[in-house]
Amino acid sequence: MVSKEISTVKDLAIFGADPAFSQYKMVGVPNIGNRGLLFSYINDILDRKWLTNNGKYVKELEEKIRVMLGVKHAIAVANGTVGLEIAIRATGMTSEVIVPSFTFVATAHALSWQGIIPKFSDINRNTYTLDEEGIEKNITEKTRGIIGVHVYGQPCNIDQISQIAREHNLSLIFDAAHAFGNSYKGRPIGNFGDAEIFSFHGTKFFNTFEGGAIVTNDDDIAEKCEYMRNFGLGNGEVSKYPGTNGKMNEVSAAMGLVNLESIDEFVKINKRNHMTYRRELEGIQGINLLEYDEREKCNYQYAVIMIDENSAGLNRDDIMRVLKAEGVQTRRYFFPGVHKMEPYKTMFPDMDKFLPITEMVTARVLALPTGTSVNDEEIEKISQIIRISVAHHKDVKAKLIRDYTNDSST
Repeated sequence: MVSKEISTVKDLAIFGADPAFSQYKMVGVPNIGNRGLLFSYINDILDRKWLTNNGKYVKELEEKIRVMLGVKHAIAVANGTVGLEIAIRATGMTSEVIVPSFTFVATAHALSWQGIIPKFSDINRNTYTLDEEGIEKNITEKTRGIIGVHVYGQPCNIDQISQIAREHNLSLIFDAAHAFGNSYKGRPIGNFGDAEIFSFHGTKFFNTFEGGAIVTNDDDIAEKCEYMRNFGLGNGEVSKYPGTNGKMNEVSAAMGLVNLESIDEFVKINKRNHMTYRRELEGIQGINLLEYDEREKCNYQYAVIMIDENSAGLNRDDIMRVLKAEGVQTRRYFFPGVHKMEPYKTMFPDMDKFLPITEMVTARVLALPTGTSVNDEEIEKISQIIRISVAHHKDVKAKLIRDYTNDSST
């Protein structure tokens, strides 16, 4: 509920006014479809006493995803990270694999967990996805693969990256955690590379409580993934490949089936929120909303702004502190860059010198609340807080510095 009007800088909570929101506005609140239908599925699962191991609901979810995306194979897994790990092994990646640092840390961890070195490469300043020229420069005799990340659902330059992979005989997979339901040149994401991996974590606009899927049009890779998610056993008793326990359970699959029925409504709400942010943030100096290609299908899962301190007078962390005081949670998504996290920070201590665009973007990016948890009025209020803050950036900056100084001295 919006509790106050904000028309002057003194109406901001950092100056002692009441917060704009009595309950926190969050980033990534789970979407939940028809509860009655979900409970009926769960009751059926309990009655049938088939809780996991490739049951009825997992098979149905896989088939619906396969048809929706127009792919040959969809393999449901326990989460997106294990999906990455399985796909990495199934596609034969070893030694060194090129990957962006501007991603969630799981993308790199899925490699290093298997003894593979992530070779960090810089991103495009407009799309925040892997820069093709950077990929070419980073290929060595040890390179065995490329993992592209469709950041915020924006597809990589798939055609060019695929061509590079073919020319150098490299395995290619895409981390499509953000891109379920999106398209590239009219084709659904999921149809590219050797395989693509989705996350259905609770924070994603489409969730299965916790889960994910590997999708591929390669029969051999699909077989390996199906075996590897079940200890290497497939549906038999004899191990065929090294495997793990990466199966999705029946309750998660039931949640996925329920949410698939509401997915168009979730996207409609996300797009409405995006358009409201676009309208309300327009003209604010130094604040730029990430735009999506409206010629393509898009889930509009993230509302992301880039903050240019030179123009706004405030940096990303200043805006974040102002909004937090008002009861608005934001996320520096992604910060600080995987190359500045362990073990990679120790492995590659000078990597920041080779990732200038990544360094710039991680210092400026901020994800705002969207999804079913916010409405137009609340988005207008969040945007007005940002507008007032930037318009009075000198007063806001001075107050933040005083508060920081006082906190440091106590």
